[in-house]
Amino acid sequence: MSDDRIERARDAYARTVYGGDTSALGEAERGLDAVEADAALARGLILHARFQSAAADAGSPPAEDPAELPLFQRAFELYRALGDMRGEAEALFWIGCVHQFIRRDDETAVPYFERSSRLAAQTGDKPTRAEALRHLGIVAHAAGRLDEARERLEESSRLRREVGSLPGVASNMIGLAYIAAAQDRRADALATLDEAHAIAGAHGAHAIVRHIEQARTRI
Repeated sequence: MSDDRIERARDAYARTVYGGDTSALGEAERGLDAVEADAALARGLILHARFQSAAADAGSPPAEDPAELPLFQRAFELYRALGDMRGEAEALFWIGCVHQFIRRDDETAVPYFERSSRLAAQTGDKPTRAEALRHLGIVAHAAGRLDEARERLEESSRLRREVGSLPGVASNMIGLAYIAAAQDRRADALATLDEAHAIAGAHGAHAIVRHIEQARTRI
């Protein structure tokens, strides 16, 4: 798809320079904006994955890559200009994730997650809405709003099951286990971790398995 849009831009150039026909230039530019938006979002994801991996290995958060947030912001601006609400929702989620996960600033992150969730619901983007709900649940858990946190994570898990993201379901179950433990439901918490372990193990989600084992030692 990206190659097609780049080739159309080259064709638009040739039609203009050799034939004097400028009619395709606008469409070609919009196509390139979409390519740039997709690339910016993907580059931001790579940087975020590196941050998460380094944090897991070191046991403490590494330094933020200063390029990550601008990449997600650029993607958001381009998607918004293109009228791509689905892309806009995904970019908003990742902007929120930088503020929450990397900068530990829930207050700044929440409006991004809420906007992302609304746009994702409007466009039928279940994966992005599931992500936004998960992280809103994390915020609620940290604030001690356990019932709200449980509701958010359960809804996120329902959406993840619908799209076949079972490792994501297992990841949510870790949070649900911590919530159960905080509500003095330790037996439920351990049963939830057992189910999460079975799901993660069956899908090769080794990082999730490590988080499950860590949760067992804390509950």
